[in-house]
Amino acid sequence: MAEIETSRFSWETADKRLKVRDQWNEAEKCQCDVEALNAAEVRYIVVGGLAVVAHGYLRFTMDVNMVIQLEPENIRRTFKALGTLGYRPGVPVTAQQFGDAKNRDYWIREKGMKVLQFWSDDLRETSVDVFVEEPFDFDKEYESALRKPLIGRLEVPVVNISTLIAMKKDAGRPEDRIDVEYLRMRLDENEEI
Repeated sequence: MAEIETSRFSWETADKRLKVRDQWNEAEKCQCDVEALNAAEVRYIVVGGLAVVAHGYLRFTMDVNMVIQLEPENIRRTFKALGTLGYRPGVPVTAQQFGDAKNRDYWIREKGMKVLQFWSDDLRETSVDVFVEEPFDFDKEYESALRKPLIGRLEVPVVNISTLIAMKKDAGRPEDRIDVEYLRMRLDENEEI
């Protein structure tokens, strides 16, 4: 009986190590995205799964979700920066088309579009999802964003925890509800300090 428990424990430990390794590999891939965005001086805020991880809940995510400031020049810089890594929109949309607020409003209203997804043949496992609308006051959130290094010294603007909880509640998927539970615990822990 003891051998079975030890064996099971070893598999659980190995599985956890693989998940942590996978998360680290994912973060390394995301580092390329962040480097390109920072070099192009794109105004963006990381939201979604990576933001959850940045706030202290380690979980797996396969994409980078971000809100960019939806001004034409910032959109152009975003498309160009992601293009340097081989990323292209999953649907045929140019930076100029995405920069037109009327187009985005139409896509939201008629297509139910929430994000524009970018894919790269070189970084196939990691899509980049750019929100089609700013779900908050961008300037305010950008100023209050948590600034954390992703790996090493690269600083990444991450949405503050209260806003992230609100976004996750609005999304309402099962994984978002789980994230909200853990984020609330983290928020409570921070308030006790």
